[in-house]
Amino acid sequence: MKSILFGLALAWGLAPATAAAASVMASGIEALRLKPADATPVIDGKLDEPAWQRAPLFDRFVQFLPEDKQPARWRTTVQILVQEDALVFGIRAYDPAPELIRAPLSRRDKVMRDQDFVSVLLDPVGQRRSAQFVRISAAGVLADGLFSADDDSEDFAPDFDLQAAVQLLPDGYSVELRWPLAALRFPYADGAPWRLMVTRSIPREASTLLVSAPLTKDALSFIAELQPLEGLGDLVEQVRERSFLNIRPELTLRREHESDPTGSRRQRELALGLEMKWRPRADWVIDATLNPDFSQVELDTPQLAGNTRFALSVQEKRAFFLESTDVVGQSQSEQNEQQQSLAAFYSRAITDPDWGLRATWRGATAEATLLSLRDAGGGEIRRPSAYATQSYAQQGRSQASFARGRMQLAPWDQPLGLALLASQRDYGGKGVNQVIGSDFALPLGASDLLRGHWLASSTTAGFDATGQAQRIQAESGHKLWLEWRRRSEDWNNSAQFEEVAPRFANDNGFVSQSGLRRATLNLHRRLPAQTLSPLGDWSSFQAHEFELQLHLMQSQTLADAQLGVAAGEVIERKLHPGFWLAAARNSGVWGFLGLDQQRAKTGGLLHTPRTLNLGFESNPNAWLTFVSAEASWGQRLDVEADRLGRGANLLLQAKMRSPLPWGWWLELEQQLGQSFVDQPSGRRSFTERNAQTLAVLHLSARDSLRAIAQGTWVQRQAEPGLSAVDDSSRHLSLVFQHRIGLSRMLSLGLVSARERPMDRHNTELFAKLGLTFQP
Repeated sequence: MKSILFGLALAWGLAPATAAAASVMASGIEALRLKPADATPVIDGKLDEPAWQRAPLFDRFVQFLPEDKQPARWRTTVQILVQEDALVFGIRAYDPAPELIRAPLSRRDKVMRDQDFVSVLLDPVGQRRSAQFVRISAAGVLADGLFSADDDSEDFAPDFDLQAAVQLLPDGYSVELRWPLAALRFPYADGAPWRLMVTRSIPREASTLLVSAPLTKDALSFIAELQPLEGLGDLVEQVRERSFLNIRPELTLRREHESDPTGSRRQRELALGLEMKWRPRADWVIDATLNPDFSQVELDTPQLAGNTRFALSVQEKRAFFLESTDVVGQSQSEQNEQQQSLAAFYSRAITDPDWGLRATWRGATAEATLLSLRDAGGGEIRRPSAYATQSYAQQGRSQASFARGRMQLAPWDQPLGLALLASQRDYGGKGVNQVIGSDFALPLGASDLLRGHWLASSTTAGFDATGQAQRIQAESGHKLWLEWRRRSEDWNNSAQFEEVAPRFANDNGFVSQSGLRRATLNLHRRLPAQTLSPLGDWSSFQAHEFELQLHLMQSQTLADAQLGVAAGEVIERKLHPGFWLAAARNSGVWGFLGLDQQRAKTGGLLHTPRTLNLGFESNPNAWLTFVSAEASWGQRLDVEADRLGRGANLLLQAKMRSPLPWGWWLELEQQLGQSFVDQPSGRRSFTERNAQTLAVLHLSARDSLRAIAQGTWVQRQAEPGLSAVDDSSRHLSLVFQHRIGLSRMLSLGLVSARERPMDRHNTELFAKLGLTFQP
C-alpha cells in the first residue's frame, strides 16, 4: 500500500484555477538579475546581503494539505537571485511557535513530511512533463530527485550538485539554496519559459503543506500548473554554450573472507574506478563510467516473497543510471509501484559493468538517450511465464544497450508525447535478446490521461540450468499495455489493459509475467469527511478526506504450447471493495475485502481465497516520526501446495529520531514482516519472516555512522509431494561515512552475511574514497 498523504498529494494536481488563482499563476515569481559588480551571496542561510533587500518578494502561498483551497496560516516568502552560473533562492518560513519546529539531522533524501522543510520544483524545459526538485529541512538536510508527470511519481534516486544552508530564527527559519545552472537540463533553443513551484511542510497536528501555486486535488499532475519564473532575461542564451565537466575517480580497497563446507577463500582487491559527466552545451550530457564499484553500501530492504510466483523489483541507487530518468522512461517511486515503466528498461538488470557510455539530449519538444554497458555478469536474468518467473544466474559477460527518443506532437489542443525505443542484450555468440517498441502519453482535457506502450521482442539467447547462455532457435513475442486515468472533484478512476505474449522477453527490462491478458479497473469515489458524522463524534479524530474504493481485475492465459498452457484459463480474479480515510498527523487508514479467485498452476483448481485487509500509517510526533501497519487475514492460497489454508500477512514499520548530547542525532528504523499459511488440519504449512533494524548516528551534517541488521527466514513442513525447507540469511553492515555534497565521500565499512542451510559465511571490510574534480 502506498504512502497515503504525501504520495497522493504529489499524484494529485491542479484543477482549472479560479479568477483569483489565475492572476497568481499569470504573475509568476519574479527573480532579480544580479550584475557582475554585485557581491556574490554567501550561502549561510541568513539572507542579509544587500541583494536580498532589492529582490522581489513573493508571499502568496495557499494551503494544499490537509485540505486544499484554504488560505495559508503560516507566512512564507520566496526571493530569487539570478547569477551568471546559478539561481539562488532565499526562502523565509515564519513560525509563531518556533520551539515546535522539527529539525532533526537525517540522511540525504530522507526529508519527509514528519519534518519542517521547504522545497523547490523547477522545470527548465517548461513543458510540465517533469521537474527537478529539492527539499531542504530546517536542519539543512537535502532530499532531491525528479518528478514525472506521466507516472505521477517522485523519484529520490537522482542527486544534484546543490548547496543549501539554514538559519534558525526567533520567528521561524530562513533558507538559502544555490542551484548551479550546470545541474539543470534545458534545451539549447526554442525552449518554453522556465517554471517552478515552492512548497513548505509544517508537520504538526494538521500536518500542513503550503504551496506557492493555487493547487487543488482534482487534476492529473502535481506539476501541471507550475508558475513561470520571470526575470531571467537573456540568461538562457548566454549560458547555453557553456561547457561543464565533472570527473570523479573512486578508489576502493576491499578484503573478503568467504567460507562454506568446502573450505574458505580470502581475497584482496584494490580497484580504481572513474565516472565522468560532461555537458558540452545546455542540451547535451555525456556520461562515462570505467570499472565502477557498484557494490551495495546500504542493503536493500527485505521483501516477503516466499509465497509468490513472480519476481520483485528493487529501486536503483547507482549514479550512472540516474541522469534524466524521465528520458529513459525508468520511473521508480519510493514504494516501487510504477513497475510498468520498468518493462522497457530496468537498470538493476545490469549487475557489474566493466565500462559504460551514455549520451542524453534534451530539446524544446523532444529528447533522447543512448547507453551501452559491458556487464561482467554475476546477477540474474529473468524469463517470465504465466504462472511464475524463472531466474537464471548470469555467469558470462554481455553487452547491454538501450536507446529511447521522445517527442511532443501537437495535433490536438494538448500535446501528444510519443516515444520510440530499442533494447539489446548480446551474450557474445551465445544469443541475443532484442526489443523494439513505442510508448505514448496523451492528455485528454484537464482531467483525463491516456497512455500506453507496445514492445516486441526477438530472442536467440537461452540459459541452461547452470546459468550459461546458449543459442536457441529464435523466439518472438509482444507486450501491449494501455491505461486511462481520470481525476475530478468527486472521482479518481483508472483502467488498464495488458497483453503479454508467452515468448516475450526483455533482459534489460523488468517483466515478471507473460502469456496472459489482463484487465483492471479502479473506482475511487471521493466524499467529504462529514460523510462519517452519522457514525459518531469524530471531532477529536479530525478526519480530512474519505474515499470509497472498488478494485476489479481479471487475468487469463494465452495459449502456450511450449509449456502446455491452454488459452482462456483464469489465472486470477480480484474483487476488492474498500475505503481510504485521511486524518490528522498525516494519518491514513484503509481497508478492503479480498473476494478473489486464484490458480497456482496450469490445469489446477481455481481457488476462492477470502481475506480481510487493513492498514494504517501516521506521523505521530517529533520523536516517533512514522508508524505503519498492514495486515491481511483469512483463507489464503498456498502456491507450492496448490491449496487454500488459513493464513495471514503482517508488515510493521516504525521510525524514530532523538537528539543526543553534543548536537548528535539518533535515527532508528525497524521493519518486521511475517507471512504464513496453515494446512487444512491446522498445522503450519509455510512461514516466512523478515526483520530489518537500521540505526544512524549523525555526528554532524557531514559525518554519520550507520548500522543495519537484517534477517530472513523461510520454513516449510515436509508433506507428500513437498520437501521440507528451512532457509535463513542474516546480514550485518556497519558503515562510517563522511560526505560533503556530491564532491567528496569517504566510506569505511564492515559487512557480514551468513546463509543456511548452505552454511555459507562472507565477511567484507572495505574503504571507499570518491572525489569530484571540475577542470
